[in-house]
Amino acid sequence: MERLEQTTIQSLQGVGKKRAELYARLGIHTAYSLLRFYPRSYIDFTAPLGIMEAPLEQPAVIRAEVYKKQPEQRIRKGLTLYRVYATDGVANMTITFFNNPYGYEQLAIGQTYLFYGKLTGNLTRREMGAPIFIPDAETPGMQPVYHLTEGLTSKMVMTNMREALSILQTAAVETLPADLLKEYGLCSFEYALQNIHFPQDAYTLSVAKKRLIFEELLTLQTGLLLLRQRNRKETRMRLRDPEISEFYAALPFALTGAQRRAIDDCLQDMQKNTSMNRLIQGDVGSGKTMVAAACCYACSKNRLQAAMMAPTEILALQHYDSLTHLLEPLGVRTALLTGSMPKSRKEKCKAEIAAGEYDLVVGTHAILQETTVFQNLALVVTDEQHRFGVAQRARLAQKGDNPHVLVMSATPIPRTLALIMYGDLDVSVMDELPQGRQKIETAAMSTDQRAKAYRFIRRQLDAGRQAYIVCPMIEDSETDLISVTAYAEELRKGEFASYSVGLLHGRMKPEEKEAIMGQFKAGKIQLLVATTVVEVGVDVPNATVMMLENAERFGLSQMHQLRGRVGRGSYKSYCILLSDHNSQENLARLQAMCQTSDGFKIAEEDLKLRGPGDFFGDRQHGLPKLKIADMMEDLSVLRTTQQAARALLQKDPLLEMPAHKGLRRMVGELFEEEKSGTFN
Repeated sequence: MERLEQTTIQSLQGVGKKRAELYARLGIHTAYSLLRFYPRSYIDFTAPLGIMEAPLEQPAVIRAEVYKKQPEQRIRKGLTLYRVYATDGVANMTITFFNNPYGYEQLAIGQTYLFYGKLTGNLTRREMGAPIFIPDAETPGMQPVYHLTEGLTSKMVMTNMREALSILQTAAVETLPADLLKEYGLCSFEYALQNIHFPQDAYTLSVAKKRLIFEELLTLQTGLLLLRQRNRKETRMRLRDPEISEFYAALPFALTGAQRRAIDDCLQDMQKNTSMNRLIQGDVGSGKTMVAAACCYACSKNRLQAAMMAPTEILALQHYDSLTHLLEPLGVRTALLTGSMPKSRKEKCKAEIAAGEYDLVVGTHAILQETTVFQNLALVVTDEQHRFGVAQRARLAQKGDNPHVLVMSATPIPRTLALIMYGDLDVSVMDELPQGRQKIETAAMSTDQRAKAYRFIRRQLDAGRQAYIVCPMIEDSETDLISVTAYAEELRKGEFASYSVGLLHGRMKPEEKEAIMGQFKAGKIQLLVATTVVEVGVDVPNATVMMLENAERFGLSQMHQLRGRVGRGSYKSYCILLSDHNSQENLARLQAMCQTSDGFKIAEEDLKLRGPGDFFGDRQHGLPKLKIADMMEDLSVLRTTQQAARALLQKDPLLEMPAHKGLRRMVGELFEEEKSGTFN
């Protein structure tokens, strides 16, 4: 392995400074990282079709013999056409090249080739433009297709890949222990890499994929279990008195069964001598903040401190206001700490925190600064888990004497996946909504009903309510969509000229965004035109309408999150989905939104309709990016590797055995942000 890692990409034949820079764009710097650059697809030359067998308008491989070459034709200045004619003995096809004499000259009359490209034509005529072709005698098997950057060709990558594979042959590298390979029927590392890049057929490719998918998911599960193991450090911040009946008695409403269960889970964890690492996963409006409040109260009662982090200052202020209102009458002293506070005030606040004068500190990342010192920090709560991620969660344990960690997420993950995805956390699922939460009435409309939608929004504004209109983009793109800026201006001058219209998008400075959201919350802005930056936002109980422009551009789960911005008060609320796309998939998505308000059901439907690619982006869960495995398609392998990782770590808790050296190295690579010693 060391030899492969030490062989820089420029050490390979034909790779000079310029090509090395192109490889660097793809994250490839060594022969080893090149070998881990897996193909995105393959051209299967093993089962060529006849000319009339191949489907029109779809890429296909055709075996045919060249029987005629037409002289070049200069169509106009700067454009030359080359035509070649080929036959499979039953039908003929025309092959065309534009400004490519090289391809034309490579083809010899009387020779048989395998041509790959998109076939066009009709019932009697067939044509293929600028195909990839290989002499039939070469029997190439399956040719890899890579994600490339401009200036780098597949041929270059394949040439360099073959050289890297020849180095691998002499290096005798194996990353997994022999007993594991035998137990799960996996091929060797060398065989897997050889056949993921240059498989002879579908079977050898499947064998290679099986090994590499297993290896990657085992690496993920092992890393998550190591994180869990590392986070389960002994702590002296135990709750001696978990009784919080005074908290329950002070609430002006009854908690749901799910809230009670989640609180009990946390209180039980916090009585142990190892630190809690728990995820509270609940739908929009399921009352996760009440769970956090109960835990903060329990800490205060035990003369311990708690801290709650939010991703934005305005969200931190919202939590501060609600928690102060709830907990101060119970004797919990609460402070607000954010980056924008005046320096003198911030320093005074930090000194008081260090002296133990506050039981609960609510704020942003300022809480984690080295200059923020707690006297006895027992609990750290992070809101909107997907904004922080695995690496940051691991670093939280370094604050204080291994405090308990509670993370809250309003991004529903299908129940079948939550426990596997959050392998470094214990999970409490909150699947009940508090009493009194109204269902948000949702309707799908086409753009020719826009005037009707505007009239409805104006009636809501006239009644004293507020509304959002959310667009899926920031500025004009190649499509004909109006940018959110121009759209807001159009509304200000037109349909909503007599109302106050605000604009919010991701390119604004943080302080600008905070100011706009503050004005909206205060009621100074009646209609807020925004991008998805409002997906994680403050509670505005007076907002009753959420309209989504070009609803086909949003994921189902994202639409559900945005819909959750309304219906947060006592007023009946509405969501309008505007879309002219009548594809079966889009109609199914809009129907799902109109029929259910259950975020978990919507998440399941999202996975069915979109597949896991978009749903499981890094933003959603903070997990390392996978190169070959798929969270949904390889779910059974994910479960198997979780069991294998547990068995392996029982035998070797820190991967110190020589046979586990390769796996330890891979865990370090996958969790590259984790540099604190567990993996390296």
